[in-house]
Amino acid sequence: MSGTTRSSADLDPRRRRTLFRAWHRGIREMDLIMGRFADAQIGTLSDAELDLFEALIEVPDRDLFKWLTGEAETPSNYDTPVWRRLRDFHRHDAPIHS
Repeated sequence: MSGTTRSSADLDPRRRRTLFRAWHRGIREMDLIMGRFADAQIGTLSDAELDLFEALIEVPDRDLFKWLTGEAETPSNYDTPVWRRLRDFHRHDAPIHS
């Protein structure tokens, strides 16, 4: 996958910027994690939720990755409903190949 699969034509300027930033973080793994979530959720996030997502975009890739993998505990100021949605969006409790 080379990037977003979602059109930004129906998004307001703030959501367009946020979608772009989610797909252009730095390391490809985090682009895929943040970008895929943004593709699926950006249109449904409230303004308050968008604030929380934008705060997550500012977190260094290494920290976010450690939180996602459980290598480090998520700090309480980032353990928000949006963070939990992002984490759960990428959680696979069963084998992906049967």
